[in-house]
Amino acid sequence: MTTEKYNLITTSFNKSETLKFYNASLEEVQIDFISIKIPKQSLMTRKHGMFNGATIASLVDISSGFAAVSHYDDDCYVVTVELKVNYLRPAIGDYLLSKSYVIKGGKKISVIRTEIYTMNEKQNKETHVSTSLVTMMRIK
Repeated sequence: MTTEKYNLITTSFNKSETLKFYNASLEEVQIDFISIKIPKQSLMTRKHGMFNGATIASLVDISSGFAAVSHYDDDCYVVTVELKVNYLRPAIGDYLLSKSYVIKGGKKISVIRTEIYTMNEKQNKETHVSTSLVTMMRIK
């Protein structure tokens, strides 16, 4: 990945009001791979302290979009065509961590696999809580 492309992604990430709201951090940026971390906040949880599905789906969408953008050489914009989330187990932990991989990057359409994990910091335990398949379309 070029320094210019890396800077475009990190600048876009840092300007996002949604990501500021979530207190998100960009953990890793590579060609065809993005990882984002979101710490737990009360507005993101259900009755027993697990992350709600809406927060997970939002992280899937955002992380997949950045992964798709990382695939292209130039500055571009992508939109979600399809998003499927399989919730595997209750998302209980201190934060969510996304790992988004471009499976197929085409000229217009990219398919991304996004895995979401929770982390329990006391136990230093990572738990796989959802897996997703996302289709993104390049607009610009």
